[in-house]
Amino acid sequence: MKKALIVWGGWEGHEPEAVAKILAVTLCDEGFEVEVADTLAAFEDAEKLKGLDLIVPEWTMGQITNEQLKPVLAAVESGVGIAGLHGGMGDAFRQSTEWQFMVGGQWVAHPGGAGITYKVEIVSDDPIVAGMGSFEVTSEQYYMHVDPNNTVLAVTHFRDYGAAPVPVVWKKMWGKGRVFYSSLGHNAEVAAQRQPLEIMRRGMLWAAKALQGSRI
Repeated sequence: MKKALIVWGGWEGHEPEAVAKILAVTLCDEGFEVEVADTLAAFEDAEKLKGLDLIVPEWTMGQITNEQLKPVLAAVESGVGIAGLHGGMGDAFRQSTEWQFMVGGQWVAHPGGAGITYKVEIVSDDPIVAGMGSFEVTSEQYYMHVDPNNTVLAVTHFRDYGAAPVPVVWKKMWGKGRVFYSSLGHNAEVAAQRQPLEIMRRGMLWAAKALQGSRI
């Protein structure tokens, strides 16, 4: 049985506990043994982390100590997958550049706030997004600084930021570990929507080396 650890906390505006429950149910439905923790101390047991298949952080902003960060970096580098969404992974631990290097990006701004409708364009036939057409979502449109080495799966365009696409969904490697990120999922309502949740489901499974099929 695959094992996953979800760690939630940080800024309450992103409803981390509720989003963590959605992700936990999703993984349980896929046959995972899921542990959910509400403290970064869950990251301190290096040997336990290396025995997992997947780490799912859901912790916006906040601070992480070296004693908590280093075991995560080492576990992923050794082959443990990591997957996250929105600010819970892409705006976590702003002072930690090592975290940002692993994730492959960092939140910069969300022009227009949380109530704008924008298009998410699928730009790959990767199994994580295969068969999914472009779609619209009403939420925060994340403008991010990103690693050019990411494999980008979906993008968006900003009306006032030129013609260049900004990545929404990507995957990458950190050592032997698979890293997946989606900027969709501002709160529980958005995270539970059909397309964002299906992308996250497939991304988590891919990171855990368990992706087999789709539900969309």
